[in-house]
Amino acid sequence: MNKSEMIEIAAKEADISKAAAGKALDAMINAVVKAVSKGDTVTLVGFGTFKSSKRAARTGRNPQTGKEIKIAATTVPRFTAGAGFKAAVAGKKAAKKK
Repeated sequence: MNKSEMIEIAAKEADISKAAAGKALDAMINAVVKAVSKGDTVTLVGFGTFKSSKRAARTGRNPQTGKEIKIAATTVPRFTAGAGFKAAVAGKKAAKKK
């Protein structure tokens, strides 16, 4: 599924125009990107968590020459799926909390 297909489904499900659904999706994506780039964590209960993670410097290998190269430390985005999302993908019903 691509972005335009997602907008079409969101518009149909929410009974709104495609333009409004597109603006809403863009706003949500921008909000997540801004928050994670500032170091905040974004949690959507049942769906998952977006956060930033530091990756340490390491030594890699150039596949063409086999020569070792240094790979610099960096910060990368991470997504962890929530229980409801995991259960849906696995084809199970989400476990209820007691």
